Amino acid sequence: MMNFSEILRSGLSTGTILLFAAIGEIITERSGIQNLGVEGMMLFGAMAAFKASYMTGNVWIGLLVAIIAGGILSLAHALVTIHFQADQTVSGLSLTFLGTGLALVIGEGLTGMTTATVPNLTIPLLSKIPFIGQVFFSNLNLLVYIGYLTIPIAWYFINKTKPGLDMRAVGENPAAADTLGVNVYATRYLYTFVGGCMAGLAGATISVAVSPGWYSHLTTSGQGWIAVALVIFSHWNPTRAALGGYLFGMLRRFTLDLQGPAMLLGMRNPFFYNHNLVFFLQMVPYALTIVALLWGSSAARRKRIGAPASLGIPYSRGERGV
Repeated sequence: MMNFSEILRSGLSTGTILLFAAIGEIITERSGIQNLGVEGMMLFGAMAAFKASYMTGNVWIGLLVAIIAGGILSLAHALVTIHFQADQTVSGLSLTFLGTGLALVIGEGLTGMTTATVPNLTIPLLSKIPFIGQVFFSNLNLLVYIGYLTIPIAWYFINKTKPGLDMRAVGENPAAADTLGVNVYATRYLYTFVGGCMAGLAGATISVAVSPGWYSHLTTSGQGWIAVALVIFSHWNPTRAALGGYLFGMLRRFTLDLQGPAMLLGMRNPFFYNHNLVFFLQMVPYALTIVALLWGSSAARRKRIGAPASLGIPYSRGERGV
């Protein structure tokens, strides 16, 4: 039979990737900047982490390099959209191509190499809790635990702090925020950079933690786009985005288990004996993401919640606010 606890544990690990990327994008979009270059920044971060870890033998240096790499790449998007007021959708898509191209060029020759990886940890007391301890606090890589902490920190920052309030004000009505003394341009630059750093960390989570010792141009496999979809599905709420990321990770593991010989509901697994269904199984998580994206978008339009009012709209001092 399938191991339910292992499906949950795998969902926590792979969901952490989406958690970092989605929360980073939420922070960026809350300031009014839409960045569709998450996929490119993630792949660039994955390459940077892997290469730096390989060259130095130190995975922590690799993580730091990945974070900085993602942030620096995001500044190209910030410069084009904030300073030159270019179309944010076009710039974001271009950033994906740029990040992918840089990752392929700079990361040439890394495929097949091995490198240092993030260690697994067990939380002493919490791991003793029946079932919950074994699933959530036992022998998981350190970045999973950091992901646990990121969720409440991001929520508290966005909703309960003055910098978070300033960020939301810039995303809702930059002209009003400017009148109150908030530097709109600096705020948008800062949180675009923060989102890029988070995307770089998400990519690093793949190459040196969740799938350690492996890097190629297929490392991210479209997960950056899933993160963007989670932002809309969650109505720009970091807690909902994290839950969506974990659920997506569990679903991916579940579809992989369906391709094995394990019994399914006490019967012979038809997916294992009919390999024509494998392609359908691989499609299911992404198809459900599209459904969730469409549902989330329509709900946001109906209820007018979540999406910043000035998202994707360039700001020029002196013009009337939206």
